[in-house]
Amino acid sequence: QLHLVESGGGLVQPGGSLRLSCAPSGETYSIKTMGWYRQAPGKERESVATITSDGFVNYADSVKGRFTISRDNAKNTVYLQMNSLKPEDTAVYYCNAAIRESLIRLHYNDYWGKGTLVTVSS
Repeated sequence: QLHLVESGGGLVQPGGSLRLSCAPSGETYSIKTMGWYRQAPGKERESVATITSDGFVNYADSVKGRFTISRDNAKNTVYLQMNSLKPEDTAVYYCNAAIRESLIRLHYNDYWGKGTLVTVSS
C-alpha cells in the first residue's frame, strides 16, 4: 500500500532551523501538488505551504519569509526548510500529495503522511 514517509522533525530552540522531507514509499506514475500542513495541540490542521509540479508555491502568512518549500521531481520528494523557528510553530507536520499511482489509473488520489513532530522550545 502506497503511503508518504516523512522525516526531519525534532526539538529545536527558538530561532533555529529544521528541514522536513517527504516521499512516497513506492513507485508512482505522476504527482501533482505536494504540500505541508500542521496541527498544533487543540487547533485544526492548517496549510503551511504547497508546491505544484511546475514549481508554483503558496505559503501561509505566518511562515512567509521563514519557510521554504521545494521539491525534487526526479526523487518525488518534497522538502520544507524552516528557519527562524518560533514556539508557535510547534505542531505535528503532515505531508500531502496528489498522486496518480500508475498509467492505468486515470485519477489522482490524495495521500497523507503520518506526521512528524516539530517542537520549538528553549
